[in-house]
This record gives sequence, C-alpha cells and structure tokens, in this order.
Amino acid sequence: MSTTTGNTDRHHITDPPDFPGARSPRCPFDPPTQQADWRRARGLREVRLTNGRTAWAVTRYDDVKKILSDPRISADGRRYPQLMNSDRTEQPQAFPRMDDPEHARIRLTLTGEFTVKRVETMRPHVRSVVDRFLSELVEAGQPADLVHHFAQPIPSTVISLLLGVPYGDRAFFQTRSATLQFTGASPEDKKTAHRELFQYLVGLVERKETEPGDDLISRLMKERVATGEFTAREVAMNSLVILHAGHDTTANLIALGTLALLRNPQQADRIRETDDPRVVARAVEELLRYLSISQDLVFRVATEDLVIGGQLVREGQMLTVSVPSANRDTVFEAADTLDVGRDTRGHLAFGYGVHQCLGQSLARVELQEALPALLRRLPDLRLAVPLQDVRFRHDTATYGVYVLPVAW
Repeated sequence: MSTTTGNTDRHHITDPPDFPGARSPRCPFDPPTQQADWRRARGLREVRLTNGRTAWAVTRYDDVKKILSDPRISADGRRYPQLMNSDRTEQPQAFPRMDDPEHARIRLTLTGEFTVKRVETMRPHVRSVVDRFLSELVEAGQPADLVHHFAQPIPSTVISLLLGVPYGDRAFFQTRSATLQFTGASPEDKKTAHRELFQYLVGLVERKETEPGDDLISRLMKERVATGEFTAREVAMNSLVILHAGHDTTANLIALGTLALLRNPQQADRIRETDDPRVVARAVEELLRYLSISQDLVFRVATEDLVIGGQLVREGQMLTVSVPSANRDTVFEAADTLDVGRDTRGHLAFGYGVHQCLGQSLARVELQEALPALLRRLPDLRLAVPLQDVRFRHDTATYGVYVLPVAW
C-alpha cells in the first residue's frame, strides 16, 4: 500500500453524499451513478451512511483489494458497534466481524463444510431442488413471481438442509432477515430481529444436542462444543450468519441474474444452448461480477494512520467498500457490458482476502444449476411487466428485486 503523504482534507465536505446513492433507472444493473465519478477522482470520497455517520467510500478495484487484505484495517465489529444489530452484552461475535487469529479459529472449523469438493457432492441434490421449484413455478400459472416461486425457495431449502434448520420455519427467518437488510429499519427494530433470530438458533442448537441429525449444527455440537472448543452460543451465532447469507444473497442473484439475462437475450441464448458446464460456470462468474449485489454491506476501520488511493485515513476512521463499483473498474475491459463469455478471474463479488465469502462454492453451484434449467425449461421466458414497474431493492444492504413477474 502506498505510504506517500495523503491529504486529509480531500473530499472532506460538510454535507457528504449519501452512500451508496441512486442507480440510473435506464440501467438498474449498474452501480450508483455517482460512484463512477468517485472511481475516476483521486483520493477517497467522504460519504454519509444510512445511520447518519460518515465514512470513506472505497470504489476502485485496487483500493478495495488493498483494504480487504491489509492487516492495519480491521473487520472487527466491536470497533464500530453503532453499525451492529446485536446486543453485545448478550450475544457472541460472529466470525465475519472478527480479525485473525480469532476469526481464523472459527472459520477454519467451518471451511470443510464448504470446500469445492464437498459442495460438488451436493450438486445432485441442488439439481433436484431446482427441478422441484421449477415445476412449482410452472404449476403456479402465468404470470408468476419468480422470486417467490423459484429464486427464494431454492437457496432456502439447500441451506436449511445443510444446517439442519426446519424448512417449515423459513417464513420466520425470512421476515427477520428482511428487517436486518432494510436500510430504513430503526436500530431497535434491527436489534429485535437479530435477537429473535439468535434466540431461535439457540433453541435449535439445544435441541440438536439431544436430537442430532446429519447436518452442520449437529456436527459442530458433537465435534466442537463437546470438546470445549466452541460454546453452544457461538454455534448459534455463526449458524445465524450462514443461514442469513445462505438464503438471501443467492436468492437475489438468481432473480436479478434472470432479469439481466432477459434484458440481454443473446447472452441468455449462450447459456441456454450450451451443454458445456465450463461455459455455464464462466457465465455465472460474469453475472456475479456484473451484478455484484453487496451494495451496503462491507465496512472496515483503520487501526492506524495510512494512505489509501492517495487519501490519508486516520486511525479509527471507518471505510465502506463498494464491490459493485470495484467490479466495474477498468481492470475489466468494457466493464459495463454483460459478456458471459469473458474471463472474469479476479472479480471481487465474494470479497477478497481472509474474509472472502465462506459459502461461495455453494452459491456458484446453485446459480450454475438454477439459471440454465430455468432458461431451457422455459425458452420463451419473459418479463410480464414493463421494466420500470419492477421494484428494485434500493433500500437493502444487498441489491435485487422484491418481485419479478414473469410469463412464458
């Protein structure tokens, strides 16, 4: 990272712009319009977060990679408790909001469940889940909501089975997760939703201790809690993180990816007409890069003075990362164009460094199975309303659509 002298006053303004900012209605898949200007400017842009606090917005590809891998920049949520939804006196810290070595201690115990090899053994099950909900989508009749009938239930079913969470409880955790995602929810509402989810997982963990199954929570209780390596409450908290991320992010990607392909029919044809899994895999990587749904989710704190992108960041100052902007930087040729045949190696949709998304292999398999199956089963799939009538998730931490009416 650069150690040249920075300018503390650059872009330091009395009325900073809101982050992440508004997207263009002409192309709702593009990052907020103002971020392209920030990416081209020197230094960093001071912005106002949804809770009213200020932070430095990091929008360039190289700068994002640097702060996600620099040990002088902390992910520890205890350094920015004003952004956390949990009650620090009652609940343990979740591993994504920790720094090493504490972070590594927990993450390494979970990694084996999400390796490429392990996830590939789940592919036949994922395929059967996709087929099931694709049939239910068709049976629902047209027009149908792709989010409700297809995009949401696929990852919810898969992650519920992996963790050992009863799928019948999905409405409970989906409504609470929605509150956590909604940027307009009050701090008290978010804390309540987080507390209710945590208490639900605590109860489930306690049941698994006496009624174990073939699932991740049961294995953690047997292999980690019984040995004293974990507490039951740590298992509950980190299961909550996996449950929340495992159904919400992939659901948004399935729905938003489908819409992007419907708006780019030639790209959809390339996926529909191939039987080469390598072509499908490359197409999914491009959709991950192009859409980059994490719009208001990645925060860090500087633990000492340092320079990022020519900007001096003081110890204790917050940074917010724009993954969508970084993935549209000039490191990718014609970055604002969706090209499912391009080589997107190095994209940052799953983050970078030690905090890279734990469940990325599972998300890839779900997308690789869901999107081709949908396009092949319904070759005349189309949006059933004008694009301007689609309600996008501008007001949540992860981008997507609330409802996607389709016909075929």
